[in-house]
Amino acid sequence: MNLQLLLLTICQGLFLTNNVTFIAINGLVGLSLAPNLWLATMPVMGYVVGGAVFAPLVARHQRAWGRKRAFQAGLFVAMASTALCAHAAMSANFWLLVAATVVAGYYNANAGLYRFAATEIVAPAFKERAISWVLAGGILGAVAGPNLASATKDMFPVAFAGAYAALVAVALLALMVLSFINFPALPTPSAARPHRPLGEIARQPVFVVAVLAGSLGYGVMNLLMAATPIAMARCAHPFQSTALVLEWHVLGMFVPSFFTGSLIKRFGTLPVMATGVVLYAVCIAVALSGVALMQFVAALLMLGIGWNFLYVGATTLFTEAYRPEEKTTAQAAMDFCVYTTMALTSFGSGALITTQGWSWLNIGALLPVVAIAAALIWLRAYRRRSMVLAAVSQ
Repeated sequence: MNLQLLLLTICQGLFLTNNVTFIAINGLVGLSLAPNLWLATMPVMGYVVGGAVFAPLVARHQRAWGRKRAFQAGLFVAMASTALCAHAAMSANFWLLVAATVVAGYYNANAGLYRFAATEIVAPAFKERAISWVLAGGILGAVAGPNLASATKDMFPVAFAGAYAALVAVALLALMVLSFINFPALPTPSAARPHRPLGEIARQPVFVVAVLAGSLGYGVMNLLMAATPIAMARCAHPFQSTALVLEWHVLGMFVPSFFTGSLIKRFGTLPVMATGVVLYAVCIAVALSGVALMQFVAALLMLGIGWNFLYVGATTLFTEAYRPEEKTTAQAAMDFCVYTTMALTSFGSGALITTQGWSWLNIGALLPVVAIAAALIWLRAYRRRSMVLAAVSQ
């Protein structure tokens, strides 16, 4: 791994520290402040709604300012928004907390592009490994996020206000690390290589399947993960146990990144993504088997590994859908779909877990899992048919 990729991996880890801390506490703070129980995950939803809303703006900023300045802007927004979250918690203002998490969505959409920027600071032959290695930075978030939430939850008189305040320092540290990274200039359209309309790019089968698998894969993971702290609290598990489950879940999300890129190189993108679908099914089966601590740990661990295979695979597959000069537009389109799906599942998780319970939530998650499997089978058949037609035409 070169130094630039290592530094970007650290930035990814600090980004995931922010995200995992948000996951661990937003639903619980929302539960304590929400005027109605079914609104408890609104702060979780706000973060991903903000990601969807700001994704097109982030793309424009990336084109206008370049990767580095745009990423720095995202970190300034992270510091301001997490400070506002702390103030909202201290003042018991639920709707201010939701608004602050929406603003934080700019950072979410911005730092979400680290995985694509990784492919630009390595040779083209190493793009799968670069995506995989940068996402491996999430291991830092897996360990630091839950422990940061636990260590700082009582730092101020109001529970978890200290955790939000600590995230200001996390973003400041990321800003310092980012200052040492140099990104190449983004390609621009020319007469020889014009920018295709987004509609034309989006009609490609590889675009459709990559976006669908990435969005629904992230959506299922978010649906179950966002509901887990509330489900465990309702099952009388202490917060320390919830932090343990989230730690194993996020380790499952990112530890496989050390070898996911190599697996894709060896076996292909679609088989690795199909393995992710199978792991999602295993997660749901374990979750339906009971609500003991180890069942939560095992289910969320399988969910994390399945997400890694699907998301790294979908991101790698998606790089086949656009030309270099189209990357900011195409990447923003994918992330808009991902964040929109996450927003729906964040809201749905709160409504379902508080009205229908953990079991029905998991049963409902089977539908998008089946849809992903069908999309992968369709793309594989489409590619085989295309190869046969190409061979016949020759």
